[in-house]
Amino acid sequence: MTAFIRAAHRGDFVSSARYMQLSPKHRPHVEVLAQDLKELLDRYFSEPITTISDSPSGNLDDGLPLDQEHVGPLTMGDGNVYILLVRVTDPDNGQIWLISSETLDQVPIWYSAIEKTWVERIMPAPLLNSKFLGIPVAKWVAWIGSIGFPLLFFWLLTTATLSLLQRLIRSSSKALFIVALFSGVRWPLILLLTLATHFASLPYLGFSLAFRIFDSRTSLVIFVIVLTWLIQRTSTLAFARARMMMERRRSSSTESLILLGERVFKVLIVLIAVLIILKIIGVDTKTALAGVGIGGVAVALGAQKSVENLLGGIFLLSDKTLAVGDMCRISERSGWIEDITLRSIRLRTLEQTLLSIPAGILSQANIENFASRRKILAQTNLLLRYGTTVEQLRLVLENIRKLLDSSAKIESATARIRLVNFGIRAIELELYAYILTADYMEFLALRESLLLQIAGVVEAAGSAFAQPTEFVYLSSQQIEASGFQYGAQQDESQTRQKERELNTGFSALKERAS
Repeated sequence: MTAFIRAAHRGDFVSSARYMQLSPKHRPHVEVLAQDLKELLDRYFSEPITTISDSPSGNLDDGLPLDQEHVGPLTMGDGNVYILLVRVTDPDNGQIWLISSETLDQVPIWYSAIEKTWVERIMPAPLLNSKFLGIPVAKWVAWIGSIGFPLLFFWLLTTATLSLLQRLIRSSSKALFIVALFSGVRWPLILLLTLATHFASLPYLGFSLAFRIFDSRTSLVIFVIVLTWLIQRTSTLAFARARMMMERRRSSSTESLILLGERVFKVLIVLIAVLIILKIIGVDTKTALAGVGIGGVAVALGAQKSVENLLGGIFLLSDKTLAVGDMCRISERSGWIEDITLRSIRLRTLEQTLLSIPAGILSQANIENFASRRKILAQTNLLLRYGTTVEQLRLVLENIRKLLDSSAKIESATARIRLVNFGIRAIELELYAYILTADYMEFLALRESLLLQIAGVVEAAGSAFAQPTEFVYLSSQQIEASGFQYGAQQDESQTRQKERELNTGFSALKERAS
């Protein structure tokens, strides 16, 4: 049927005749029959061309004999008529389908009952007689109107709806999400509704069936693209809201898993859209999928590392080992997780460089996640100077213990301050305390405040911290040797001074004598 329509549309009636079961009485009128049947199909065949079976055996569930097939209906006036196809055996091509001679007998009768389309009834004669690309200008005007008027109508409708939502909905998070969602999907929704309206009105515009087939396929391709755009927009907003909820619950691992799931979902949507578009334009998707499968095996063999990295990233997120925003140490490099992609993990180091680590390597690397801790250890040795009395030492220990017990940000059950050693240069006290925070910057501020308070305790007790002094011990022989050397240096210096004075006096006497 498609081949017959295309041949008749371009005026190739020799090719058109090959698709008709011509009897001797039909052969002299083959051009008229082909032209009339084409006109009937252009005006009254309103079903999608895909409703016609493409199976060599035809539709077996239509209640007709196995060698017959119906195409239609053609809605003419108050009734419907069908084009009958018959399967015959051709000497050169075997079993083929032809438009039956019974239908060809009815074509002149049907053609005599043709009525004017609404475009021909309402459009001015100059527009009907003028043609552009072989099509009357009146039909082009109707075609543009079938797109422009729905586009304007749905734009006005969505604009009014959005304005109404913004006025009625209160400023809660759920209400704001609804407004943001409608605002984000507004244009894809307008285009989808416009395309649907245009597609539904196309059979009534009076265009030829060949044009309608081309227009329908083009519209369907655009429809799939816009629908993909709509799903992408909706999923972006939905996933963003889900990540926001996980962020409020401080579930960063789930938030990162949602981010990875969003990327995988978007890739799948694009792949499905590509397959549907290929199916619309006539590509055999089964063959394409088989080729993709074979190519996928070849790619998988050559891209084992990429597959390993992809699975490694999924396993890391599912095990909740790492999440975006976590501070961690990976293979002796510390930093913050900035992003987790399908292939690698990006670490912003302390030097503010961006380090990309393949996810497959992480399964064999040592990972230390600091974000999972609920408290941070503050441990240091306090060095007090020698000369601190026992009473002062006891007072310092007692007041620091009170300080640790009274602080709400310090875990009192495990906090301790102990005298641990009399070192070479100082008396050593060990401070061991967990500060109850997971934020490293807050930990630094709290530790600073604690150390300043400890310094005040030491100062109030009359003691002080030890000075970084170096001691050098010399024997008596070393002291005597150094003293003799110093005396010899002093004598030599005095002798040189006297020589300089004598030389100066002698020079003055020579000047006077001269």
